Amino acid sequence: MLLLSALAIPIGVIGALVAKALLWLIAVFTNVSFFHRLSAEPSLPGQSHLGWWMAAVPVVGALIVGLMARYGSDKIRGHGIPEALEAILLGRSLINPKVAILKPLSSAISIGTGGPFGAEGPIIMTGGAFGSLFAQLFHLSAAERKTLLVAGAASGMSAVFATPIAAVLLAVELLLFEWKPRSFIPVAVASVVAS
Repeated sequence: MLLLSALAIPIGVIGALVAKALLWLIAVFTNVSFFHRLSAEPSLPGQSHLGWWMAAVPVVGALIVGLMARYGSDKIRGHGIPEALEAILLGRSLINPKVAILKPLSSAISIGTGGPFGAEGPIIMTGGAFGSLFAQLFHLSAAERKTLLVAGAASGMSAVFATPIAAVLLAVELLLFEWKPRSFIPVAVASVVAS
């Protein structure tokens, strides 16, 4: 438990940075797609002056994401939470490094070009992916990888919503399925560090 809690500290930092980077990417893609400017300033697509061409932006975004899924990794499909569950339940909490890069990028393109999605699922999946990758670096067991995957997911949620307690409760309820101190404490540590 002490080792996992210690590893949860850098996972909390990484999860927070990755979540903030995802939100930054979404803002950049929104500005590029709808306003033709390179900026990370938050903006609403409805304020664009594209007129009827505005309907083409989500189509182009969907085509780009479709190509990424076809030629990159089909694991980037979906909104994030079911994919994280699949990695835990069927994949022994192993997430491919390619997914850790392509998922936030494809999500940012999809959301930034007007796709009808929110950032919550991709943040959970991306934070979880980096938690899993971090655990794989240390050759941890499947149970320990699962704990750090959930810690990464909680850290992403905590960083974005500034709600560390809610992030822990949601991550444990959705992904961990147990309230044992050996897994709950590292998730809480990562969440608090990220906020």
